[in-house]
Amino acid sequence: MRGALGSLPELLLRGWGEPLPLLLAASAAFLCYYWVRVPQRPLLVGGLPFCTFLETHCPVVSEPFYPTPWCFEGRLQTLLRFFLQSRPQVSYRSELLRTADGGQLLLDWADNAESQRYPEPGTRPTVLLLPGLTSNSQATYILHLVQQASRAGYRTVVFNNRGCKGEELLTPRAFCASNTEDLQTVVTHIKAQHPRAPLLAVGVSLGGHRKVIAEKVDVEPVLQARSIREFDERYTAVVFGYGTCAEYYQDASPSHLVHAVRLPVLCLNAADDPFSPLQAIPLATARHLPTLAVLVTARGGHIGFLEGLFPRHESYMDRVFAQFLAAAFEHSQELSRSLGTERPAPQ
Repeated sequence: MRGALGSLPELLLRGWGEPLPLLLAASAAFLCYYWVRVPQRPLLVGGLPFCTFLETHCPVVSEPFYPTPWCFEGRLQTLLRFFLQSRPQVSYRSELLRTADGGQLLLDWADNAESQRYPEPGTRPTVLLLPGLTSNSQATYILHLVQQASRAGYRTVVFNNRGCKGEELLTPRAFCASNTEDLQTVVTHIKAQHPRAPLLAVGVSLGGHRKVIAEKVDVEPVLQARSIREFDERYTAVVFGYGTCAEYYQDASPSHLVHAVRLPVLCLNAADDPFSPLQAIPLATARHLPTLAVLVTARGGHIGFLEGLFPRHESYMDRVFAQFLAAAFEHSQELSRSLGTERPAPQ
């Protein structure tokens, strides 16, 4: 509609002045940058037969990852996941395990008794989920993984590290990256409960107990720690018997143990992960290990991997998880052959 003062677009331009054209130009430039530079096919590094198996049965490893356009930067992906992702409703059956040193571990089971694909509990595949640092079975990313596994018909059990879900901490020792005794206890228990069920473990990333902790360390400096390294210096290295924090980090690094891996392992990491950047990923080593594959996306942050305009539900990590579960459980014999007869797939 045109009048004495001109058309509506002309009025808008007059009202906004120069900023409107600049805004449109900036938006166009941003969209061009996003489509040209941001979506990229992930890098898959590992033994050739294992990678070929993944490309065949996990098509997501060969597809470009399109992170959410308005928060594709690594730190934004890391932070906003916590606020944006939905919380699926998951019903757990909790179980307490006692450890040899007098501690206790809390397992949360999603038995999936209504599974139509695997109605027999004794042979229903089991997925063991290992939450990250300070997380537990109620973390949104864990709930999404449980939901994915349940949809596929599998049983899920979440291993909550000592004291991470409100249960009483009975020992000064909680957990650290270099200690696997609790995990061994959990795996042994699960295999004893369901000896005929295939088992696959999935790990994500890495108060109220002052009296117990105070028996071993000075609590106040621990509570005043302002970084992960300060916490490790004042608590982790002391409780687990390391002389220095550097010794703990060296011992906890998988770099000197990865050569001993005999079961198939798929690792997902973003190159812009603020906690585990690209230079920390042992890609050169992975190229020579038949049982290890590393999938690296250009974007994704730390446990972010948000995709779509409204990233409330399924993420790229969820899709990788679901496809790898199906591939490992449904094509286990082919996976075994890809690893070599001396390196069987997990059963």
